[in-house]
Amino acid sequence: MLFFVVLNCAMSQERKIENTFIVSPYLQIGKNPSATSLQLLWHSADMDRNWLVEYQVGSSWKKAELKFKRVAVTGVDPHRVYNASFIGLDAGKIFNYRVSVAKKTVFTSDAHALKEKNQPYRFVAFGDIGAGTPEQKPLANRAFLSRPDLVIVPGDIVYEHGLVSEYRTKFWPIYNADKIDEQGAPLLRSVAFVAAPGNHDTDTRDLDKYPDALAYFQFWDQPLNGPVGQEGGPFVPTLIASEANRKSFIEAAGETYPRMANFSYNYGNAHWTFLDSNPYVDWTDKTLIEWVTNDLASAKDAVWKFVVFHHPGINSAREHYEQQHMRLLSPIFDEAKVDVVFNGHVHNYQRSYPMRFVPDKKGTLLVGGKENKTVRGRVVNGRWTLDKTFDGVKDTTPEGVLYIITGAGGQELYNPEQNDDPDSWQKFTYKLISNVHSLTVADVDGKTLILSQLAADGKELDKIKITK
Repeated sequence: MLFFVVLNCAMSQERKIENTFIVSPYLQIGKNPSATSLQLLWHSADMDRNWLVEYQVGSSWKKAELKFKRVAVTGVDPHRVYNASFIGLDAGKIFNYRVSVAKKTVFTSDAHALKEKNQPYRFVAFGDIGAGTPEQKPLANRAFLSRPDLVIVPGDIVYEHGLVSEYRTKFWPIYNADKIDEQGAPLLRSVAFVAAPGNHDTDTRDLDKYPDALAYFQFWDQPLNGPVGQEGGPFVPTLIASEANRKSFIEAAGETYPRMANFSYNYGNAHWTFLDSNPYVDWTDKTLIEWVTNDLASAKDAVWKFVVFHHPGINSAREHYEQQHMRLLSPIFDEAKVDVVFNGHVHNYQRSYPMRFVPDKKGTLLVGGKENKTVRGRVVNGRWTLDKTFDGVKDTTPEGVLYIITGAGGQELYNPEQNDDPDSWQKFTYKLISNVHSLTVADVDGKTLILSQLAADGKELDKIKITK
């Protein structure tokens, strides 16, 4: 009888270990990114446990400082989002870490420390990714096999409403799988993801209908250096929520809401600016314009300037062509000498000529919805200047900004009929590939940038070189 009691206790303990994580550990750049720090997050049941996180620097192991926040929104069992700080890392090096509960190791992995100015690096960029489609998983594998140091997501992280429940089925299992196979790849545990909000991430503001919406503000740890906005203002929509649902969300989001929608940081020798391009944002607002202008102007020491947002203003696809509101920022990008703008939203790949754009005033606002009050976008006409001598092979010094749409990350492709119909493209578009899912792989080494667009099988669809 004693044998069976001991055996049952052992089996019970094994089940507890197996169920330690609701979401396995994943990496984030944190609120104050540096080449010597990273954040490790994971989700676990809402109960006290004796957690320990250790990471290796050189030949010694260090203990990470731990904290957690509680997520208890309607429709999802209460759980905790833990956050461990890795500090004092060797910039750009791969290091090991381990997570323990009650002195038993339950998770191990390696991780890529962020790069500093003098180190070459590779990043992968692809948007519209958490779609739950068959095409999503092989592309996650391609991202893993590309061995990036950083992954950039220009919005629509998860479909359809940015819910906690949708992250659990369409995002974490695919990008943080235990091994690389037909189900996904162990990418998030080794490489930090950084994401801009898309319409499917932050457009749902009715917390009475979807109380686990806006999970973007609960699960990501990114800089909070963007402009301060208030609900009902020009760039923060009002929440529709009962007092209880509002309180639950605010407690779960903490200080990230609403400020994490716009932010910037430095990585390697580049300055990155992430923006909320959703149509509810008024990009004629003085506060927003000044913040973007000052942020880009402050990056005087950066060799490269990259901007990331979801809705492309420079777009040749028939889908979402009318959503041109982000064209209003083109003069700011031109003045700041931004190198590349990365977008999603349109589910294909597009590369513009290097270009400058001058809007005709502020354009025409588009509204719709049942009460004809919902902002859908803005048509912004204007004048563009194209650098048609740049080919990325012989001429590698572009005059103007390159606009890259890399929205073929897993969701249903848009406008495949335009793939072989360049007459249907706008004059600013150099290449449009709309018949295959793909992602962008970028290699940065000093003053050289190589951009490649790859299909899930590794086939190269496009490639250019930029030098300074």
